Amino acid sequence: MAQLKVTQVKSKIGTKQNHRDSLRTLGLRKIRQSVVREDTPEVRGLIHTVRHLVTVEEVQS
Repeated sequence: MAQLKVTQVKSKIGTKQNHRDSLRTLGLRKIRQSVVREDTPEVRGLIHTVRHLVTVEEVQS
């Protein structure tokens, strides 16, 4: 299955609570931190919520 590399590029300061919760659920705590997650609808939904704070790359497994 495909994987997605998610990198936080903007600060979560001043964002809504659900944006901060989505970043924490993805495993992101600070700027320039990256995590690799499976490409599932749930993860896509979390990324869509914080799309203005992160960048996403597809990773070959």
